[in-house]
Amino acid sequence: MARTKGGCMKIKPVQIKKILYTTDFSDTSLYAYSYAVSLANLYGASITVLHVITDPINIEAQLSGLLPEDQWKAIKNRHIEEARETLLGKRRDNVIIHETLNQFTENVKAENRTSKAAANDEVVVLWGEPVDKILKLSEEGGCDLIIMGTHGHGLLDSLLGTTAKKVLRKSMIPVLTVRLPD
Repeated sequence: MARTKGGCMKIKPVQIKKILYTTDFSDTSLYAYSYAVSLANLYGASITVLHVITDPINIEAQLSGLLPEDQWKAIKNRHIEEARETLLGKRRDNVIIHETLNQFTENVKAENRTSKAAANDEVVVLWGEPVDKILKLSEEGGCDLIIMGTHGHGLLDSLLGTTAKKVLRKSMIPVLTVRLPD
């Protein structure tokens, strides 16, 4: 921004073409998805959905909460052996996680007929340290905005979770953190 002769600020229009939405499958991160979809619709942007696996042991319980029970069982049955190996950490292609997230975005689209941007969703599942993976994908993917849920566990973290705090501090692009309403 630059000041004009009259001292007013000249504001450049914001262009958001690609949103990186991160999820850890918590209620807070799922709530943040509504912001991602709303902003994508407003700006005509696409959404990249990212989940970073850090603990394969608890993934089944997290995934099953994303979908209605019949959809979860159908996906799980289609990929039963892959699921067992993925959930035990022996397999890293994440087919069941990828399909579950795709179905989740399709469900959101079906429930909210106005969600045009959800049609552009790309689902990415990675293994590793969440902050590093989020920052790397946002840079390599040419993202304009990162949207993530945040939930605090301590005095300092009551405003921002530790992952969100680190992403905010290190990101070169804007980060929108979303908390569940009280």
